[in-house]
Amino acid sequence: MSNIVEEFNDYRAKMNDKILADNNKIIKRIFNLDTNAFMEGALDIKTKELLGLVASTVLRCDDCVKYHLETCHKEGLKKEEVVEALGIATLIGGTIVIPHLRRAYEFWEALETKE
Repeated sequence: MSNIVEEFNDYRAKMNDKILADNNKIIKRIFNLDTNAFMEGALDIKTKELLGLVASTVLRCDDCVKYHLETCHKEGLKKEEVVEALGIATLIGGTIVIPHLRRAYEFWEALETKE
């Protein structure tokens, strides 16, 4: 199952390289803003990643959910912490986010089996 993690990361890296190769100033600035927004600040990285995970789930962006799940995993967040955040996302987003919740669980499981 960890293949879905590798496929996601390979595709993301390949397409990011293509996007950034066009040297579009606006896109590069957005990428940079995203990187800087999730750095340690008044809020720690784990908190920011959970916020990103909740927002991404509510907005129903599966790629974003996967990205934040992987970063949460790398930052050492426990499944219980991630599941609690996903519960908040489901409460706020409503039942329409349940398909994204299913895919989030599948991806987290793949991250855990990759260890």
